[in-house]
Amino acid sequence: MHDLAARLLRLPPSCGPVRLIGVDGHAGSGKTTFAGRLATALDGAPVLHLDDIATHDELFDWTGRLLSRVVEPFERGETARYAPYDWTARRFGPVRELPAAPVVLIEGVGAGRRALRPWLARLLWMELPHEQAWARGRERDGEAQGDFWDGWVRAERRHFTEDPTRPFADHVVRQCPEGYEVLPGPAGTPGPDQFITHRDGPSAAC
Repeated sequence: MHDLAARLLRLPPSCGPVRLIGVDGHAGSGKTTFAGRLATALDGAPVLHLDDIATHDELFDWTGRLLSRVVEPFERGETARYAPYDWTARRFGPVRELPAAPVVLIEGVGAGRRALRPWLARLLWMELPHEQAWARGRERDGEAQGDFWDGWVRAERRHFTEDPTRPFADHVVRQCPEGYEVLPGPAGTPGPDQFITHRDGPSAAC
């Protein structure tokens, strides 16, 4: 983790003074936990959770809000300000500030979408097949969220079919019994993988 953090810090800024790092993967694949540990290795780098940007009515139609509230201020070297969505109250909460730090992590399904990639210094994909990831997510959230998960799965399938992330990932990350394995991603390898739609690729054991 510390080796990865050091490599990210050596990258040139990608969005104003910020090295914006995307952490994408299927819901339930462990993005939030990994991003938190990476942020710690980066001496407390800010983390933007896309769950704070999306809403019940806009599971994936949040690109404009992210660009205007976060990316555009960063490009100017300014602190970003956004109102996180409250999934229980179904409304936006008080405004939070997100500093234009040397490294900022964006984690969530869609963090590597086409519209955001021009501003990413690196794109990481959590390597866990969708069925396993979704099963973990359903178990985590419990039966009360079953209907939501049914709708989410349909929306996520549609999203990754229309706008896949994994083919463009610089690194794939596999969770191991102890820690993580960070491997080269398919982004630098032109070929058929650049044109796949809804596919996870292999997920070998560590």
